[in-house]
Amino acid sequence: MAHLLSTSCSIKLSSGCKRYSKPLNQGLEAFPTSFTLQASKYPFRSCVSQGQKPLRNYTVHATTLPISKEAPPQPSSDTHQTSNEPSKPQRVMVIGGDGYCGWATALHLSNRGYKVAIVDSLVRRYFDHQLGTDSLTPISSIQNRLRRWKSLTGKSIELYIGDICDFEFLSETFQSFEPDAVVHFGEQRSAPYSMIDRSRAVFTQNNNVIGTLNVLFAIKEFREQCHLVKLGTMGEYGTPNIDIEEGYITITHNGRTDTLPYPKQASSFYHLSKVHDSNNIAFTCKAWGIRATDLNQGVVYGVRTDETEMHEELCNRFDYDGVFGTALNRFCVQAAVGHPLTVYGKGGQTRGYLDIRDTVQCVELAIANPAQPGEFQVYNQFTEQFSVNELAALVTKAGEKLGLNVQTITVPNPRVEEEEHYYNAKHTKLVELGLEPHLLSDSLQDSLLNFTIKYKDRVDTKQIMPSVSWRKIGVKPKTITA
Repeated sequence: MAHLLSTSCSIKLSSGCKRYSKPLNQGLEAFPTSFTLQASKYPFRSCVSQGQKPLRNYTVHATTLPISKEAPPQPSSDTHQTSNEPSKPQRVMVIGGDGYCGWATALHLSNRGYKVAIVDSLVRRYFDHQLGTDSLTPISSIQNRLRRWKSLTGKSIELYIGDICDFEFLSETFQSFEPDAVVHFGEQRSAPYSMIDRSRAVFTQNNNVIGTLNVLFAIKEFREQCHLVKLGTMGEYGTPNIDIEEGYITITHNGRTDTLPYPKQASSFYHLSKVHDSNNIAFTCKAWGIRATDLNQGVVYGVRTDETEMHEELCNRFDYDGVFGTALNRFCVQAAVGHPLTVYGKGGQTRGYLDIRDTVQCVELAIANPAQPGEFQVYNQFTEQFSVNELAALVTKAGEKLGLNVQTITVPNPRVEEEEHYYNAKHTKLVELGLEPHLLSDSLQDSLLNFTIKYKDRVDTKQIMPSVSWRKIGVKPKTITA
């Protein structure tokens, strides 16, 4: 039951949900071209500040289809097909498609000829308002983003605004879009956010674990052949004193040998939620025949992809604050504004890293090479390993080339982690499937640093220093002041 929203966008309300607001009851001609959604009950109830009332749940399905019916888009020649109809594009649902990795992935897949739908509660935008933070780059509304994409490429991306923790919303979305593959980015993805206080720890676990369970049940009930591509994290493994394999390890013990899931040593409530996800997915693959691929992703950097470069309204977000900003992003911003680079502790913490352009490559490769029914395949998704000290040295070197005087200081580590450790993680499977990595070369580092210099007037220096301590996690909701 589509209703007119504007000349370039339509909106549908789920039949089982309450009306969004009075203008709909007064006639759809009163509905604004752009609008702000109230919070869904699941994302917002447990993370409101003291004294705030939780907002009610409303489900909105929006698309950017024009009023007149258009011919279905033709897939690119290399789009993976799952049926005997080569002209029919594969339908991919990107959950969390308004976020950093999700947005770049949705555009990339659309550009490659897939039929794409974004499912998002827009809660990530709420976090910025709640914590007094903002992206270094100005971010357009999701509606304007999709209108711009349509105007530039002629390709439509469907939009479903709602909370996947609401199974009624998710089931209606599955039945409406009928995905062949689901790319699941729709989780609270910050370890520091999960460690602020009890309410945010609970929200992270509830949102991530229950949301993923709902996706698994939706696949079983409505799209049994749908392939789940789940974004995990290398943080599930921790920092063991042995090589990290890709998902599984073969062990000989007391004369007997078995291949088992690689041991998990999560280091935050966020990483623990990812471990729970992996266990739930592995179980449903065995029990229900779900086919799933877990992409244990390293730290992602970069802003530009071919698609986001097309127009400023398609620009991706760039987080640099102490809650959502990664070490590399923070270092680049610190260098750009003349703030010393803040190395946590000894700086030997080593992780896997990859360019955002490689993230979208990896997701497409996973979609094009789906797991078999009942199979849970695991790939480690990163291209290079760096310690925090090595990142600081790279930024310092790049800053010197640009005439910046970059200094480095050591600050107390707010996290509970090994600051000097062995780290050697395997990451060959995606390369074998065709991944062509973009490495963190000097030229790329210069480019990333130049990007932060361009937007340095938007930097809020009060957000640079760490503000969340693992050892001092609070029990009451806390809002970080701007």
